[in-house]
Amino acid sequence: MFVGPALAQQTSPQMFLEAIYKPYLAKDFPGQPYQEASRFFVPALARTMTADFAAARRRGDVPTLNGDPFVDAQDWEITKLAIAVVPKGTTAATGTVTFANLGQAKKLLIDLEQTPAGWRIADIRGPNGALSALYTRR
Repeated sequence: MFVGPALAQQTSPQMFLEAIYKPYLAKDFPGQPYQEASRFFVPALARTMTADFAAARRRGDVPTLNGDPFVDAQDWEITKLAIAVVPKGTTAATGTVTFANLGQAKKLLIDLEQTPAGWRIADIRGPNGALSALYTRR
């Protein structure tokens, strides 16, 4: 139950985030294929992530991102999902995604940008820091 056509056909940042997050409510959902970074992230971040995944494979090592960025965890059982989006003009928005993971409340702030391919994530910020910061600390 991965995001497929629903992600490709989204027309608003709200719909984009819902297409990513709603499947996590299913008990045995394996997670979104975030390794297919261009489906989810702005081009610059997607290129950085893809290069890191490839380098880790060549080394036989784990990548810099060692967990699911959409839930900020390696394991999950998601409940109480809520998504709110605030537009920042016509080509950017900030999403606030809240949920309980294994009973613990979590809040993520998601910076979104409109790209030629549709809405994409520019950054995810949560209790463990920002996704983009993982790649700038290296």
